[in-house]
Amino acid sequence: MTFNTYRIYILGIVATLLSFISVYAEDKSNGQPDFAHIKKEVNDPYSPYYYPTLVQKYNSNDTTMTDDEFLHYYLGYTFQEDYNPYRTSEFAHQIDHLYKQNKKLSSAEYENLVKFAKQTLEDDPFDLRQINILIYGLKGLNRYREAAVWQYRLDHLIDAIISTGDGTTPETAWHVIYPNHEYIILNCLGMKGVDFVFVEPFYDYVEIEKNARRIEGFYFNVKRILDVYTQKYCYEEGMELAQ
Repeated sequence: MTFNTYRIYILGIVATLLSFISVYAEDKSNGQPDFAHIKKEVNDPYSPYYYPTLVQKYNSNDTTMTDDEFLHYYLGYTFQEDYNPYRTSEFAHQIDHLYKQNKKLSSAEYENLVKFAKQTLEDDPFDLRQINILIYGLKGLNRYREAAVWQYRLDHLIDAIISTGDGTTPETAWHVIYPNHEYIILNCLGMKGVDFVFVEPFYDYVEIEKNARRIEGFYFNVKRILDVYTQKYCYEEGMELAQ
C-alpha cells in the first residue's frame, strides 16, 4: 500500500465524519465538558470512569468502551501526573521521511514505521498522528486485524473530541488536550488549517482553506492546556531561568 492509496482510504471516512459533526452540532453544542466532574470521576476508584480502569480497557482492546468512557479517557488524561500538553517524544520524527514517501515501502521500512510509532505511543498514548502512522505501517505489512484495533481507537478518540462541541463559536469550541490535535481534527474532516489566531481568554481559532462548504474556520478550547501548563511548568521554567 502506497501513501497515496492510504490517503484515499482516509478520505473515504471524511464524509462519515462530516455527517457525525453535523449531528453533534445539534445534540452537543450546549454540552461542554464539566472538568470538575471529570476530575472527580477519574479519581474515584468506585466510578466506572476511574482512570486506571479506563486505561486497562483501552489497552486490552475492549470494544465495549462507550463514548462516555472514551471521553473520560481522553479528557481525564489531563488530571494524570505525567500529562504535559507540550510534550514531544524522541521517537516521533524518526520515521517522517518514510511516511511521506509516495512509493511502496519495503517490508523493513514498514517494520520501522510500526516500531517507532509504537515506541512513541508508549511515551504518549494520545499522539494521534503516530496512531495514524502505525495504522499505515500495519496495513503495509498486511496486519489488518491489528490495524483495525488501532483504527477503532483513533476513530473513537476523534469522536470524543468532536463530541465536546461543534467548533463554530467560542462557546461551543472543541476541547483538545494537545495543540496539534486541532490540525489533526481538521485533516480528518478533509480540511487544512492555513492560519491561527489566539482568541482571549482561552481559544484557538484556526482558519481553513477555501472549501465547498464555505466554512471559514473552527474554534478550539485550550483552557485545560493553559491551566495545566501554568500549574505544572511555568513555575519550573521560571526557576530554571532564575538559576
